[in-house]
Amino acid sequence: MTDQPTTGTTPAHATAASAPHSPWPALWAVIVGFFMLLVDTTIVSVANPAIKTALDPDTGNLDNVVWVTSAYLLAFAVPLLISGRLGDAFGPKRVYLTGLAVFTLASLGCGLSTSLGMLVAMRAVQGLGAALMSPQSMALITRTFPADRRGAAMGLWGATAGVATLVGPLAGGALVDAFGWEAIFFVNLPVGVAGFVLAWFLVPALETHRHRFDMVGVLLSAVGLFLLVFGLQEGEAYDWGVIWGPVSVWSLIVAGLLVLGLFAWQQSRTASEPLVPLALFADRNFSLSNLAIATVGASVTAMALPMMFFLQLARGLTPTDAALLTIPTAVLSGVLSPLAGRLLDRTDPRVLLLPGMLLFGGGLLWYSTLMRADTALPLFLLPAALVGIGSAGVWGPLATTATRNLPPRQAGAGSGIYNTTRTIGSVIGSAAIAAVMQARLEANLPGGSADAGFGSGQLPSFLVDGFSAAMSQAMLLPVATITLGTIVVLFVRRWRATTPAPRRAVDEPAAR
Repeated sequence: MTDQPTTGTTPAHATAASAPHSPWPALWAVIVGFFMLLVDTTIVSVANPAIKTALDPDTGNLDNVVWVTSAYLLAFAVPLLISGRLGDAFGPKRVYLTGLAVFTLASLGCGLSTSLGMLVAMRAVQGLGAALMSPQSMALITRTFPADRRGAAMGLWGATAGVATLVGPLAGGALVDAFGWEAIFFVNLPVGVAGFVLAWFLVPALETHRHRFDMVGVLLSAVGLFLLVFGLQEGEAYDWGVIWGPVSVWSLIVAGLLVLGLFAWQQSRTASEPLVPLALFADRNFSLSNLAIATVGASVTAMALPMMFFLQLARGLTPTDAALLTIPTAVLSGVLSPLAGRLLDRTDPRVLLLPGMLLFGGGLLWYSTLMRADTALPLFLLPAALVGIGSAGVWGPLATTATRNLPPRQAGAGSGIYNTTRTIGSVIGSAAIAAVMQARLEANLPGGSADAGFGSGQLPSFLVDGFSAAMSQAMLLPVATITLGTIVVLFVRRWRATTPAPRRAVDEPAAR
């Protein structure tokens, strides 16, 4: 027997208990899945050179292997708008467990892939599973924690991101070095099973709300995003010209923007249950937080690719050694995020957001200046520390700022929108950095990039300086992106002093 979610209001028998269960065990249970999603992203960034060597050794550009990341992020981004609503309609627990099962099985498929195309396809399925899971954790926080305690809960959410940043590269480096790139996906199997069991027993059934599902909006957003991302990522490969017949790179990009514009218009004209309830954007902090988290998602994704390629190909580090240089980022972010969350419950969000974004961007700029063949490797620990301190003031505070004023009925939709904008930022960051990296390689290695053998170990010495310069210049893209986010958070408003009562969870039936 499974849990029976209710519709509209909590039934009398469920509210009879005078005290609701603590929301913390349920949050810890879904954090396991959230942790796995983040680890999987950072693991892949470390393993990209090895994946290219194994599955795409004959091409001299980096665009193909970047699709391993972009396919995941694209498949993650598009369903997020509806998966938040699915959580509202069928209960966060059911949707979360379904997504976790899909993600875990797709991880098995990734590890068994024998071609780059198969791996990209399996990564897309992984992204679908992640899309079902991700909004449910934020919806759970919004619906079970009072507004004045959400900062602490989001602090745990931010700390999880920091720890995942550490575990992902380190575990990925060790697994790739010891067992090959396939192991980074197989490791998800025991974690996924454990997460499923924990969520089954600890996550309560919450009241449900009926929703209509805007499938026209889903189709328009999917088509628009695909055209835009494909055009951005493949532009350099086709010299920003014709792809086939009358179709050019720029026509795809323009078409993608037009379709996304049509999507926005369609949402504004949809009177009943639009995919994106535009009324939510009347809340200034919700709108600004969504824009800011898009820049953060783009920056985080964009910074990882040139950094790992530089450390492994230009400096000759193993995946494990390259990952060790990220330790300060993860440790400081993980330690400071819970402290930032508790402080956030009592202060203006800008007190954390503005210095957090500035430190984050400063660390990325510092990275760019150090990406030379003669830089002492321990120096890379310093910008890593700066990025870690900045991250503690960004992830949790932005999520709390976005969701603080959401009504319970819109918790899933609001969380879905927030996660969508973050992931769309990551998708565009991944596509854009691929184009910038390839463009800078062509500029710094004229005539040489096609024969460089990227992904096959340390580069020949005559290519190292040009390759390093290209990666350093590419790092300026995430610097510019996070600078935009810093400007955005300047306009965040101080919170209103409200402390609404938490939504009660519906106890699960004893029989399962």
